[in-house]
Amino acid sequence: MRGRAVWGWMTVAALLLAASVLMTSATAEKASEKASNEADESGVYMLGVSEEGRQYWPRWRGPSGQGWVKGEGYPVTWSSSENVLWKTEVPGAGNSSPIVWGDYIFLTSAYEGGERRAILAFERSDGSLAWEAFAPTDPKLARPYPKNGFASSTPVTDGERVYAYLGGHGLMAVDFEGKIAWTAGVGDVSRAFHGTAGSPLLYKDKLILYQDLPENAFIAAFNKHSGEEIWRTPREGRVGWGTPVAVRAGDRDEIVVSSNRAVNAYDPETGSELWTCRGNTFEVIPTPVVGHGLLFCSSGRAGPTLAIRPGGSGDVTETHLEWRAAKGSPFVPSPILHGDLLYMINDMLSILTVYEAESGDLVYQARMGKPVREGFSSSPVAVGDKLFFTNDEGQTFVVQAGREYNLLHTNEMGEPILASPALVDGTWYWRTQNHLIAIGN
Repeated sequence: MRGRAVWGWMTVAALLLAASVLMTSATAEKASEKASNEADESGVYMLGVSEEGRQYWPRWRGPSGQGWVKGEGYPVTWSSSENVLWKTEVPGAGNSSPIVWGDYIFLTSAYEGGERRAILAFERSDGSLAWEAFAPTDPKLARPYPKNGFASSTPVTDGERVYAYLGGHGLMAVDFEGKIAWTAGVGDVSRAFHGTAGSPLLYKDKLILYQDLPENAFIAAFNKHSGEEIWRTPREGRVGWGTPVAVRAGDRDEIVVSSNRAVNAYDPETGSELWTCRGNTFEVIPTPVVGHGLLFCSSGRAGPTLAIRPGGSGDVTETHLEWRAAKGSPFVPSPILHGDLLYMINDMLSILTVYEAESGDLVYQARMGKPVREGFSSSPVAVGDKLFFTNDEGQTFVVQAGREYNLLHTNEMGEPILASPALVDGTWYWRTQNHLIAIGN
């Protein structure tokens, strides 16, 4: 009888544990779907991609735009040999992250010291190079920071064409066979501090890009079908390498830019500025994330993280800034929101900092790996109830989501990694310093 009772309690415990895991996974998947196209009770959410696009990884930080991964079956452990499906050499050089649609993985790369730049397509089945599409050359080259290089901007796709920002070579659109549909100049960006790196944003029929410069900084929208410039708005930002996001705030859409000294929102149809919130530092790279009715914007090095309510008008620094936190802000990697918590890896000290998303109260801080200045570049992703943070040495720290630090695994790829991964159908796609690698069960 006692053995049966023990077995009965063990069975109940196992069922409860399984139910808890399933609920956590379902909650994360529901959050991912909501981030793609649905509003929560606040009426504020990140605009996602099409239903078909949600099956793939069509842009920087995936279909949600926030690093959330939908689906199951992704391995949580790997190494240079464990769970490696294939590994292929990437020609040229670059730190842009892979995107995925259908049978292809797309990257950008640079050759001959940046004089030639291209969009590359690889077969998902075996990693073989399918084609390269080279942009027209431009002799006006920005001087990039060594860690940046000439191909850090991640492309974006709508399933028909691939669009990329190639710095001084401008914007380029190619079809899925590598044929150039159009190219468009963006102006002289040769004075971009440390080079260019921001990724373009697809919003309806527009391709939106911003570039902060010592002179003639701008945000602009281009027709995705023809490359024709639709509008261009001057900006005051002198330094910046970030990516704009599209946010629904109540009954209107806003294009939000977190960059030099301020966060700004623009009307996507006209380019007119809707609001500005001051408080960023001089250098800003992280892409904002959205949840709980707030925009979370981190600024560089020892800068603050700002939690802003969108939907305002004019200078909203005193009216819409919900909280401001000085600790833990990343310089390069973007933050990630999981449930009620905001996670950030400070890449100057290798410290993970977690805040209550709604209040800004500190939950915990923990060191991940050895402290290295500018030691993390890849932005984190969330798979179910686990968070993945990858440093420049190729170490991925697998952390259990929650209010206490729980490091589950440390995976060693054995190669430097600066790009962020793409995850589709149970497979991780990683760009390392020299290779494209597929990780799967």
